Amino acid sequence: MKLLLNEEMHKVDKKAITVVGLPEMVLMENAGRAVAEAADVALDGAAGKHIVIFVGKGNNGGDGLVAARLLENKGAFVYVVTLTSTKEISGSAAQELKILKNCNTQIFSWNRSKENQSRIFSLCVGADLFIDGMLGTGFKGELKGNYLQVVELIEQLPVPVVAIDIPSGVEADTGSVVSCAVHAQITVTMVAPKPGLYLYPGASYSGNVLVANIGLPESILETAASKHYLLDEDMILSLLPFRPKNSHKGMNGRISIIAGSRGFTGAAALCGEAAVRGGGGLVNLLTPQSVQGILATKLTEVMVKGISEETNGALNLKAVTQVETALENIDVVAIGPGLGQGEETQNFVRAIVEKIRIPAVLDADALNALAANVTLLGKMPLKIITPHPGEMSRLTGLTQEEILTSPLKVAESYAKKWHAVVVLKCAPTIIALPDGYVFINSTGNEGMATGGVGDVLTGTIAALLGQGLSVENAALCGVYVHGLAGDIAAQKGTIGMKAGDIVACLPLALHSILSGVKEG
Repeated sequence: MKLLLNEEMHKVDKKAITVVGLPEMVLMENAGRAVAEAADVALDGAAGKHIVIFVGKGNNGGDGLVAARLLENKGAFVYVVTLTSTKEISGSAAQELKILKNCNTQIFSWNRSKENQSRIFSLCVGADLFIDGMLGTGFKGELKGNYLQVVELIEQLPVPVVAIDIPSGVEADTGSVVSCAVHAQITVTMVAPKPGLYLYPGASYSGNVLVANIGLPESILETAASKHYLLDEDMILSLLPFRPKNSHKGMNGRISIIAGSRGFTGAAALCGEAAVRGGGGLVNLLTPQSVQGILATKLTEVMVKGISEETNGALNLKAVTQVETALENIDVVAIGPGLGQGEETQNFVRAIVEKIRIPAVLDADALNALAANVTLLGKMPLKIITPHPGEMSRLTGLTQEEILTSPLKVAESYAKKWHAVVVLKCAPTIIALPDGYVFINSTGNEGMATGGVGDVLTGTIAALLGQGLSVENAALCGVYVHGLAGDIAAQKGTIGMKAGDIVACLPLALHSILSGVKEG
């Protein structure tokens, strides 16, 4: 699903009005109708309910004014509170205000008068629902003045909120919240979702996001110059490989994983198991000789081969030749989980990276080894890197705060710079492609914040890469399926969920997406 930044949304609106010929009032009426319908459903019928609608002076407020009239028609008791003088409301919103004044809706203006504020507070205490039409997608920075006072009031009361387009106080492009914002249970966003509804902290204020069709021709959205997308099931279904009934293991990918070391066999085992559960045909694990027996016992469906190591258990440069030979008939390689950060191992990683010419997934200690020489990434033709914010910080020199403040921009910038698919493992996970396209994942949950989950992701992506997907599509599908497996596992509870639970649910996640696909 396409996401629109604030500037892109303005261009879409302008095109609808000036090129297509849709009057702004029509768009506002349709938007307000969508909000009223959402409020009606949220209240299980608006008739007889008390609704307070807070409106600003722009089109977001205009949408709220339309909703007020329509909810009144449904039998609700509606009270409108304007955050500015009604004289400051202009354009189509002013026309909607003029119409509303001829209805039975009571309209108040928030001001410094204690008597006025006390009256509005009394209305709010008895409300069944608030509608937030104060600030739209153009808001940036910090709430001030009347807006801050009203948001603080809304936050004090246990009244559910429907937000129009985006909760007031949340920046639409980034999800940033400087001081405070409205916590909405439902956000009705117009035409297309905005990134800030899914990026934290904004995502924690947005509640259930409903995308409203306000009558724009589909062609306008299709041609909008956005390179930002929300990963959803329809998109993933169009990308996942279909497995014919006469397939054999050789058709489903020959995958090698270079992982594990003394004390870190769990990471290698999780990655290998995920590669199998994700649909890989033949999975090989290359690991230090001293832990080969342990991993062979853990992984009955994975072929485990020991390779050269130092006396301390770290892979050494002698292992490079062994790995080169082992990769001769392999389709995909994944490197990093549990390798360790010893000097010998890091030298091995840097040496083997220069020689790999097949699609590769780099994670964990492989990324740590490359942090001192990131230019080596340029020598790999097809690669996916899967850093968490700490690893991304070491690779880029940026602080973790800088990365988490602007994850879309950071991932996009370095995907282009390194000509790599960057899977930035934050909440939510961001996938950036070298051509500038950026995707926000819509699956996953807080239960996945536990050790080993990243290793599972590496194996999942490698499995899909082995089944013939491009590095771009394997990353997109891998992230989505991995998150969906986490969501399935979370049905038994998020606290105490472990990485192995996600591995076990990978086949269920794939089946749930592909179950509607028929051969031919």
